[in-house]
Amino acid sequence: MPSTLPPATELAAKARTLFPGASPAYEDARRALLAEEIEFRRHMTRLVEQRRALPPGPVVRKDYRFKDAQGAELGLRELFGDKTALVTYFWMYGPQRERPCPMCTNWLGAVNGNAADIRQRVALKILGRSPVERQLAFAKERGWRDLDFVQTVGDDYARDLGVLLPDGSEYPALVVYRLDGDAVRLFWASAMAREMADPGQDPRDAPDIAALWSILDLTPEGRPADWYPKLSY
Repeated sequence: MPSTLPPATELAAKARTLFPGASPAYEDARRALLAEEIEFRRHMTRLVEQRRALPPGPVVRKDYRFKDAQGAELGLRELFGDKTALVTYFWMYGPQRERPCPMCTNWLGAVNGNAADIRQRVALKILGRSPVERQLAFAKERGWRDLDFVQTVGDDYARDLGVLLPDGSEYPALVVYRLDGDAVRLFWASAMAREMADPGQDPRDAPDIAALWSILDLTPEGRPADWYPKLSY
């Protein structure tokens, strides 16, 4: 990003309200908000650049095993296919769950709509502890056609990520890996733990990658404090 940019307030002054009849108070408040939105956009750009500039992460040396939809057993390196980056989402659909986590389901439904495009640039795998056939059956039920589900073989992977609790309950995990020659390195993983949440909020990444909350944030009431998506309505 260029080191010298026009002030956000200068850019915001160019905005025009879509419909006539807005009060001066609305016009002033909207331009002030737009200036903040421009600054937020610039901060997000700096954040992305900082993420991309991370030094090489640790090499993943443990031989984690996975099973794909064809029943083949694969290592982490093989999940990359012909790509050099691998985006993984470990979702909460372990064998002990009758149905998957509604929040994971909501997020995956949005990702499914972009998965074909995402896979043009990087490998994308959805990992779960349930048999891959069980995961695929739920995907068919939801109409997901572009997500690639993979079963974790054993629980080492989930335990080492810290997302499998002693009682069998789980947390989700968004983890990105990169290839360094033949080695697999951690690139980035979501680290917004529950103890990092601000008062009255759930822990969430910044920027929020869940389309549901991003859309609700645009509305007058915003994201509700006591409402979560369900598997059916």
